[in-house]
Amino acid sequence: MQKENKMGVLPVKRLIVTMSLPMMVSMLVQALYNIVDSIFVSQINEQALTAVTLAFPMQTLMIAVGSGTGVGINALLSRSLGEKRFDRSDAAANTGLLLMFFSYLGFLLLGLFAVKPFLRTQTSDQQIFGYGVTYLTIVLCLSFGLLYQMTFERLLQSTGMTVYSMISQMTGAIFNIIFDPILIFGYFGFPKLGVAGAAYATVLGQMIAAVIGLICNLKKNKEIHFSFGKILRPDGETVRKIYFVGVPSILMMSIGSVMSYLMNRILNGFSSTATAVFGVYFKLQSFFFMPVFGLNNGLIPVLAYNYGARKKDRIDEALKFSFVLAFTIMVCGMLVFLLFPQQLLSLFNASDNMRSMGVVALRTVCLHFPIAALGIVLGSVFQAFSKSYYSLVISLTRQLIALIPAAWLIARLTGNVNLVWWSFIIAEIVSGTLSVLFFRKVYRDVVAPL
Repeated sequence: MQKENKMGVLPVKRLIVTMSLPMMVSMLVQALYNIVDSIFVSQINEQALTAVTLAFPMQTLMIAVGSGTGVGINALLSRSLGEKRFDRSDAAANTGLLLMFFSYLGFLLLGLFAVKPFLRTQTSDQQIFGYGVTYLTIVLCLSFGLLYQMTFERLLQSTGMTVYSMISQMTGAIFNIIFDPILIFGYFGFPKLGVAGAAYATVLGQMIAAVIGLICNLKKNKEIHFSFGKILRPDGETVRKIYFVGVPSILMMSIGSVMSYLMNRILNGFSSTATAVFGVYFKLQSFFFMPVFGLNNGLIPVLAYNYGARKKDRIDEALKFSFVLAFTIMVCGMLVFLLFPQQLLSLFNASDNMRSMGVVALRTVCLHFPIAALGIVLGSVFQAFSKSYYSLVISLTRQLIALIPAAWLIARLTGNVNLVWWSFIIAEIVSGTLSVLFFRKVYRDVVAPL
């Protein structure tokens, strides 16, 4: 008989910190390297920065598939451990590796055949188009590193081994940060690759993180047992359970890809500079959103495990503590955007036009950060208790039903790009209200009876 996992016995606040802090730190580094990536690209010119922004929706789609499938694996594995069903937890891990291989084949096909049509719908500028084709083709065709990096990290997170997940992610991110300028500008005898250098630094960092994640799982993760036989002969019921949670998560995060694409088109109606500002905002906001998502990733297995173990008090305490922590982080982010927009934009070699437009954008959009904290924490509840379709409805409402129509109407009615940014606040208020309503229902039906 295996001993009780720490997620069922460790004091809750300490557990949340030990589970989430490594992921929050690693995601901070992840956000930092996203920012640094764009900072170096912006040194080429504004067109290169715009090209990377136009490629972002497709990168978001990759992250959605990898992370969403990981959520399904994570939820099934953690619950199975809580129920002491170790055959099911092993099946979840092994089946997840095969599912990620098929996901990679899909993105390889997109990289070979869909990049040019995708970018042509967003820009007619040949320089931006050329940069975008180069960058996006590389990151799609070599996306197996990203997908397996996320899978191995999720397996470590599912069993509470978040320190090793942090080591994997941080190593890949640090490699990216170091090799970005080397490959972009051709330092130390390396060829000067420009935008292609940024893409190669990114995918090489992801591959290194995937290898380290695999080694950590094989050497340290004693609650998961890999088997080539189980990988090659997946259990249909396990696939169904993974995707029952994972598909809504994939769709929910894919909505972000569609939102980015449509916002690029709306803002491109004003200028390519407006699109570049949107890209800069997304990179900067990740510095505060990523740690909260790290908290979310640490919270999900805690909730799922204690639900399987029927420990209601631990679920309640975990939710309260996590919300306070997320809210504090987001308020700090809002203050930074309000007080230092000029300094933030100067990191990206912003022109006077981009700077004047960006200051208004950053000070406006950041007002929704504290509301977003509530939505992220409540979203972990829906994912942990296999109610991910609620998260899907909320994300659909926030990013497509509310945000895009609001942005489009404001753009058409006012012709003022500075007012378009208010659409983010409108969308967050609507989706935040919906999150609270759904949470009350899930809590009443799932948690209260425990």
